[in-house]
Amino acid sequence: MTIITNKEFNVDACSIVSLPKISDPRGNLTFIEGGDHIPFDIERVYYLYDVPGGAERGGHAHKGLHQLIIAMSGSFDVVLDDGFSKKRVHLSRSYNGLYVCPMIWRELDNFSSGSVCMVLASNRYDEEDYFRDYGDFLKAAGVPK
Repeated sequence: MTIITNKEFNVDACSIVSLPKISDPRGNLTFIEGGDHIPFDIERVYYLYDVPGGAERGGHAHKGLHQLIIAMSGSFDVVLDDGFSKKRVHLSRSYNGLYVCPMIWRELDNFSSGSVCMVLASNRYDEEDYFRDYGDFLKAAGVPK
């Protein structure tokens, strides 16, 4: 697995993506097309639900994976960290997603009751793509000691 250490991958490269929203009195519709609405093709989809109050998810970074994180129901926060700076993003609308580029440590918290977090990923699951130790991540990101 190649580690991407390009300087363009920082918390500022992670941004809200407004997804198409087709309004209809019978209910709204939003769709996502990989390579069009998001800057990658979708290889995997997973979702988090029934997260207990006060629990945190994430706590890792990816070496090469791109993701779009969406609050399908309810709300939660995503804390992004590139080793030099951090930012917190609140997600609460199913027609907005947070694009997260490689080499960003992420933590999800502040889940509302009944929230559902859907993640679209650029690759299939690969344990070798993960940094699960923050110190290892900082070293790979080139953060001076």
